[in-house]
Amino acid sequence: MKKILVTVLALSMALALAACGGQGQKSPGSVSGNSADSAASGEAAVSTLAAPNLGDQSLLIYCGAGMQKPFQEIADAFQKETGCQMNVTYANAAQIQTQITESKEGDYFIAGSADEVKPVKDNVSGSVDLVKHIPVLAVAKGNPKGITGIADLGKSDVVTVIGDPESTPIGKIAKKAFSDFGVTDTVTLGATTTTAPQLATVVGLGEADAAIIWKENCNADGVEICETTDLDGYVKTVPAARLTFSADSVAADEFSTFLSSDAANQIWSAYGYELAE
Repeated sequence: MKKILVTVLALSMALALAACGGQGQKSPGSVSGNSADSAASGEAAVSTLAAPNLGDQSLLIYCGAGMQKPFQEIADAFQKETGCQMNVTYANAAQIQTQITESKEGDYFIAGSADEVKPVKDNVSGSVDLVKHIPVLAVAKGNPKGITGIADLGKSDVVTVIGDPESTPIGKIAKKAFSDFGVTDTVTLGATTTTAPQLATVVGLGEADAAIIWKENCNADGVEICETTDLDGYVKTVPAARLTFSADSVAADEFSTFLSSDAANQIWSAYGYELAE
């Protein structure tokens, strides 16, 4: 895999180095917060379930950075409905795995794929599938390099960016796709990023010609999805893994129910996710 400019911008570490949200909850390399503006359809998605009063309880949840917008809206909706204080840490999978292992605290891990839960399986009491995580090939607007599929990423004039294969599920997918399509040794890799949302930004800014990215993150200006079936076999599923530290938590039980509600499903759908079957 050839490398040129490892440029990734100050923004390529911005999300990973931001302070995590919640009540003074801090962990290096994570970001969190409450979403100020919600998708219109998500705003209207109010659960019809009888809302318990959980004003004296709180939850600590870890979530992959690429899912920050929809999941923060879901967390906000649950907090509004129940009063439960929602503290959400957003980071890449490797950072979250380290936090869970070292801190021995938290209630849920919303992972980019089931594979990312395996390193902390001893701290997981159960898991439920939420939505499909669909990888796509993103290219610069108008596709000036005429990219038609993964094989074209091996062309000498095409610069590609990917997520870090050591810490992000989308990066692992890119590395596997390069190998499967025989371009590992010919792809020109401009950079790697620590979180999935940064990939579209890099392409949109003209720093690269293409990126393998999650479908829902391909919303930056100057970016479009290449219509190819090359990545159809790499679709993952986003699980909500309940951590053992919350085994007796009433709030965690209620949030588990909320994650399967129409309200939560409508928010995921508003951001372009497909529900898990």
